[in-house]
Amino acid sequence: MSAANPVLSGPPRRVSTPRRRLRFCLLTTFYPPYNFGGDGIFVQRLAGELVRRGHHVEVVHSIDAYFALAGSEPAPVDHGGVVVHGLRSRFPVGSTALTHQTGSPGVRGGRIREILASGFDVIHHHNISVLGGPKVLEYGRGLKLYTPHEYWLVCPTNLLYRFGREPCERRTCVRCTLSYRRPPQLWRGTGLLERAARHVDAFLAPTRFAAAAHAARGFDAPFIQLPLFVPEPRGVTSPRREPYFLFAGRLEEYKGVQTLIPVFRRRGDRLVIAGVGAFETELRQLAAGAPNIEFAGHLTDGELEALYAGALAVLVPSLLFEVSPAVVLESFANGTPVIARDIGALSELVHDSGGGFLYTREDELEAALDRVVGERDELGARARRAYEETWSPDAHFARYFALIEQLQEARAA
Repeated sequence: MSAANPVLSGPPRRVSTPRRRLRFCLLTTFYPPYNFGGDGIFVQRLAGELVRRGHHVEVVHSIDAYFALAGSEPAPVDHGGVVVHGLRSRFPVGSTALTHQTGSPGVRGGRIREILASGFDVIHHHNISVLGGPKVLEYGRGLKLYTPHEYWLVCPTNLLYRFGREPCERRTCVRCTLSYRRPPQLWRGTGLLERAARHVDAFLAPTRFAAAAHAARGFDAPFIQLPLFVPEPRGVTSPRREPYFLFAGRLEEYKGVQTLIPVFRRRGDRLVIAGVGAFETELRQLAAGAPNIEFAGHLTDGELEALYAGALAVLVPSLLFEVSPAVVLESFANGTPVIARDIGALSELVHDSGGGFLYTREDELEAALDRVVGERDELGARARRAYEETWSPDAHFARYFALIEQLQEARAA
């Protein structure tokens, strides 16, 4: 794409209730229980909230993509009134690889067209990388929205994490893709993305950083900023009495937990690490013999909320450019400060909320750990206020419905 357009400001914050019941279709590669990361969880929360607010919601996702990366059948979940279309074929690896390489739904295309032909007021795309590639953006006739939860639009590996070692500041896409043991995507040089993007009425950026990162890498469709949301906490309290800091998230190398462990081994503060992932064995080895470092494993929502509520602070040491990590918003929702690496959208979220500290060097991290002990209540109150104003369900849907109304009026005009 050509030089970037300026980022549009978001729609005005006002209570906006649609005049009629709307039909939504949400498209995403992963969706619970066939899910790995936060994007599927967000779509599940969005679908559930829309149903609770009286709207009809259908979700289209790829079971093939899940089995192409995993292998075991997950336990079923209650979809709570959401109509879910999980697309599955006899050859999950082949169908997923075909979409990855061609940028189109392949064998899933006919079924997606059939679902969308039933008629929707709003078609909201999320992570569609191997559900249907850019081509799926052309399907259907409803108002079309797209929310990036990662950087697939401008990055073949989705992460903007160059060679799996550093944030991507200089594009070497073919060599980087091969370093991830993936074949280059030839469709990226055909203009398919540019043509498909013209079918989208609005691209919605969860943060200013996410919009700017896309623009800087040549994606010139203007973005409207629409912050994400996380649910209101249920008021669970932590049974733990000893003060502790918390890391919550997938245990992957790029999440940076390995940078925390030496600091906590030396200081002796208690660190609780909640989550599972491919890097867990290495992290446990690094923390071996340190009684103040606890691995809590995979937790239920209630168990995790209790940990949020009782922590001195939630630590977010990510090494890459996050888009808008739910862990920060969940921490703010519970009135708990965040200490985060000064990188990507983390800088924006902490700075805008006033609900924590940022660091770059190890000594700055240690200073933040010391300061938060005496300032937790004030920081936590700021974090909670920011959550209510920006990242709560009511704040999100006031903006979301106002945006839909504005776009529908623009279409009609």
